[in-house]
Formats: sequence, C-alpha cells, structure tokens
Amino acid sequence: MITMIGMTWKEMLRKKVMLLTLLMTVIFLIAFWFVASTLGNRFMDNTRIDLASAEYLIERYVTGGIILTLGFFFGSFVVAFLSIFSSFSVVAGEAEQGVLQALLPRPIPRWQWYAGRWIGFVSLGIGYALLLFCSILAVTRAHATIPADLGSLTLSFLLFAGVVPILISISMLGSCYFSALGNGVFMTMLFGVGWLGGMIEKLAGSLPLEPEVLKPLMNIAGLMSLLMPADAIQRRMLAEMFDLTELQGIVDLNRSLGPFAFNQVPSNAFLFYAVIYTLIALLAGFWLFKRKDL
Repeated sequence: MITMIGMTWKEMLRKKVMLLTLLMTVIFLIAFWFVASTLGNRFMDNTRIDLASAEYLIERYVTGGIILTLGFFFGSFVVAFLSIFSSFSVVAGEAEQGVLQALLPRPIPRWQWYAGRWIGFVSLGIGYALLLFCSILAVTRAHATIPADLGSLTLSFLLFAGVVPILISISMLGSCYFSALGNGVFMTMLFGVGWLGGMIEKLAGSLPLEPEVLKPLMNIAGLMSLLMPADAIQRRMLAEMFDLTELQGIVDLNRSLGPFAFNQVPSNAFLFYAVIYTLIALLAGFWLFKRKDL
C-alpha cells in the first residue's frame, strides 16, 4: 500500500499536475491580494470611526468576513477541481493504457492498490488545502481582521479539507464504471449540481419570496445538496469560522455579504450524512474494483 501511495505522489509530480496547480494558485493569490487590498483600503478611506472604538473593530471584522468569503468561494473550486481531475481516470485510464494489467497480476491485492491510490490522492489534496487555507487567511489578515480562535480555525480547516475525500471517493468509484472522459464529465456535472443547489439556497434566503415559491426552491436545493454535499460543507465551514451562533446580535454578516450570506447553514446531521456518503462511495469503489474485468 505504501508503494501505491508513493506511486500516486510521483505520478502527480510527473504529470505536472501539482506544478500547474501551484502555478495557478500563485496567480489566484496575486489577484486575491489586490481584491483584498481594494476592499480593505476602501473601508479605511470611507470610515470616520474612532480607531480605538469597538465599532471600528467590528467594521474591520465585517470587512475581513467579506474578503474571506470571496477567497474561500473561489478557493473551494480550486480544491474541488484538483480532487476531481487528479483522480477521475485512475482506474479507467490506467486500464486503457495497460498499467493495471501489468501491476495487478503481481502479489498485490486489489484492495491494497485501491486504498493506496485513495490515500495518495487524499493526502495530496488535504496538503494542498492546508496551503491554500493558510494563504487565504494570511492575505486577508494583511488587509483586515480575521477570526483568531484556534478552535474555530481548526474546525473550519477540517471542513474545508473534508470535500477532498468526498470528491475523490466518488471520482474513483465513477472511474470503475465510466471511461476516463465520461467520468470527468460526470464528476464536473455532479459537482455543478451541488454548487447550484447551494446558490439556490443562498439566493432564495436573501430574496423576498412568497412561502409557496420559497418552499419548492428550498426542497429542490436540499435534494441537490444531498446528491453532492461538497458546497454545503463549505457553507458550514464559513459559518464555523465566523462563529455565527455566538455573534448574533453583535455582528450582522449576512446583511453585508448579500448573495454570499449564510442563510442556510447545514446541521450536524448533514455532516454525519456526508461522512456516511463518503464511506458508502469508498466501500462501493472497493467492491466494484474487486469485481471489475480488466
């Protein structure tokens, strides 16, 4: 299994997937720095609040919340697409190239090959998520105030990185059934469904809609989030980072965030569902790969 993990890391480097991802991350962080600088400087230029007052600290915190929300909104896409496109062809693609036929006749149980590849992709994805998470916080900290509670930040990172095993489990499962190209299209569409469900919930919660219109929209959005819970977990991540339940009545972030507001925060039961969802996808992948005709 350790050999498979190492092979996965080497493959990511050999195919320059990580190199390209890191290069695009640098470009993203440069653009994000200018966005954060613009928002932070605009606040400083427009404010007439006493710098020593509590109101000033609150406004700085709200500005930081806006910047972080924008950063993680786009950062979640980067993590998701790295997870998808690093693993979407792991079974079908290598079977088509004859790699599996050369490896699996050796005394390597199929479950060890599958588990090693899964751990390799997940470990790289989580490592990259940690790098991106810290970078977004650092850029925001340079221009505004960010949450400083270590417990909230740790829980937020675990949720931010939690989409990696979800997406890789589904992607590897799909690779056992679809062709490499077909699985890439399937995973992109599935992730898009979850994202669209999240956007429907955000917009529906911020628009003055009648109950008879709002309820069907929320039901549809909920079903989409159940099909792909990645976007919903990102919303819970931001809610945990800003400790919304403790700040109610002090800071109204929702009013400032507009369409990015946290109107619908996933519950603990939904997080439990996401864990079961991931385990079922992983075990189904083991089962399907064990019976796959190579």
